[in-house]
Amino acid sequence: MLTWAIIFLVIAIIAGFFGFGEISTVATQIAKILFFIFLVLFVVSLIMHFMPPAVQ
Repeated sequence: MLTWAIIFLVIAIIAGFFGFGEISTVATQIAKILFFIFLVLFVVSLIMHFMPPAVQ
């Protein structure tokens, strides 16, 4: 998922460079959304990793 965020960020930078304003805005928004989803999933998995195993 982080790969998709980076891809959309690159698309936004290239589109902004060539003057495609609306495309770069949409690509930037998608990249931000994917980055924050990735960040939340990373924090959740990090917390789950450091929690003790459940007692059965």
